[in-house]
Amino acid sequence: MNWDLTSFFPEFDGTEMKKFKIALEKDINSFLKKARSLKPLSGKNEPDWEKVFLKSENIVSRLGHVSSYVGCLCAADSRNEDYLREDANLALLWASVSKIFIEMLRGIKGCPNDVFSSFIKRKSFDGIQYFLKRLSIQSRYTMSPDKEILATDLGVDGIGAWGRLYDTLSGRLEFDMEFPDGTRKRLPMSQRTTLLEDKDRRVRRAAFIGGNAAWQSLEHIAAAALNAISGTRHSLNRHRRIPHFLDVALFQSGISRKTLDAMLEAVYDNLDIPRSFLKMKAKIFGLPALAWYDTSAPLDIPEMERFPWEKGKAIVRDSFVRSYPKLGEFLEKYVYDKKWVDWEPRNGKRPGGFCTSSTHIKQSRIFMTYQGSLGDVNTLAHEVGHAFHSYIMKDIRPFAHDYPMTLAETASTFAEGILSNGLLDDASISDAVKCYILDQDLNHAVAFLLNITMRYEFEKSFYEARAKGELGVSDLKELMIKTQRRIYGKTLAKGEEDPYYWASKLHFYITEVTFYNFPYTFGYLLSKGIFALFQSEGKSFLPKYEKFLEMTGSDTCENVARKSIGRNLSSPDFWDEAIKSVREPMKKYSRLLPLVFPKKKN
Repeated sequence: MNWDLTSFFPEFDGTEMKKFKIALEKDINSFLKKARSLKPLSGKNEPDWEKVFLKSENIVSRLGHVSSYVGCLCAADSRNEDYLREDANLALLWASVSKIFIEMLRGIKGCPNDVFSSFIKRKSFDGIQYFLKRLSIQSRYTMSPDKEILATDLGVDGIGAWGRLYDTLSGRLEFDMEFPDGTRKRLPMSQRTTLLEDKDRRVRRAAFIGGNAAWQSLEHIAAAALNAISGTRHSLNRHRRIPHFLDVALFQSGISRKTLDAMLEAVYDNLDIPRSFLKMKAKIFGLPALAWYDTSAPLDIPEMERFPWEKGKAIVRDSFVRSYPKLGEFLEKYVYDKKWVDWEPRNGKRPGGFCTSSTHIKQSRIFMTYQGSLGDVNTLAHEVGHAFHSYIMKDIRPFAHDYPMTLAETASTFAEGILSNGLLDDASISDAVKCYILDQDLNHAVAFLLNITMRYEFEKSFYEARAKGELGVSDLKELMIKTQRRIYGKTLAKGEEDPYYWASKLHFYITEVTFYNFPYTFGYLLSKGIFALFQSEGKSFLPKYEKFLEMTGSDTCENVARKSIGRNLSSPDFWDEAIKSVREPMKKYSRLLPLVFPKKKN
């Protein structure tokens, strides 16, 4: 492995790690027993509940620490059975911790406001009042502890089982692929995404047709899983007296319905911006309108330069240092010098990339497989942005690190923006590379403004219909086509929609988080808006940005933005400005196309 993990533990399953785990398990069992023995919070037992809350914060930090360590090992060597076994053991510990939280919710449910307000004003809770207030809100919508524990246990064999069934079937699903040269292959569904983004339209079309034929063979199982997952959520919401199915997603995202509606209003008012890029793409491809499998297709840009690891590191460093010296210093001093990245291609490594952090030792680690593409350079910048976010929050308490998905991608996207601007302003970078960067940027705009919005609209309509009864396969296909046509408009050729997108998109089957869609658009536009402010105000904006990052787990998204960058997220104006910022890269793209493709006219 390239990274140095010894600051987590000197060795896996060594003496230090064993002692750490024994003490952790002892504390989890002890404080679960303690929490169960306490009567609901009152003026008489505040000190006892204070100890439970404080100890739970310490336990979460320690369990997060060892989980981060083991997660790194599993990703770097996915074939190691000892690592995988330890990862499964930690899942059981997290289940026990969740039961401590059930007891904490029981303790504060129905607690008089004056008693709870007095309780959270204790000096020991400084910095985590927002977290405790969220627990109080959550407690109002909980069932009895016995029912919540039953729901947790049934979640494994109920709603979670449906999600795992989908994961298992989709993971084993194969499809028939016919390549342009006549070669036929039976391929795993995991390879379909890459083929759907191939430069050759014949490849994309074959992957689309073959893949959907495979999904058709599982359509009734996928429909049953989707109906069961949503049906379970409707039932739990009813028993927890949650008024609307979106309330859970809004709570998890840390935003109000007014803010979500403001963002969506701006998106709908500006659909012409991402649509205009798709029209431009259709013209380049020589098509009157696009098929579904064309919407995320890349341009057939001439062969591009590869960047060895050292050069890729230097590109990211130089871009950061020029625009944001503090970020550049962090990158050099910690990420590079202290070996925080596992980057080398190796057999047994898991695909993808991530950044994981430990509040226990205030450090992060970055996992990726670097193979020299410009996309790999961008991934490095993206993950360093996440690490920098944790670095800015290093002195914040563990419970205040719990920021929502809506704010999770701000720092990573901001770092990507700095890298992209640095490359676009670099005279030594070829027009082809710059065109590729802009193409990727605009494809992201289409994904976040059209595709994610379409997913949200579909899922919202599906949940509204599901409240009245199950939907059949034909219902789901019809709803998906109708939603795609509404959002993509005339950029999508009639009859060239994807009727099975509801079956092939994993996000609809994730059982841990509901409505795994609109937070992506929220985070994308928030990052765009913040980066536009940086470009407008220059380096004087950076202290505001760091305050924003520091506050992400300490208040609602609306309050974080208002107190740090002075913007109102409940108004469509902020979102409108963020969306309109996409026009500038589109102009640059239009100017570069004739230089990169002399024979193509846009």
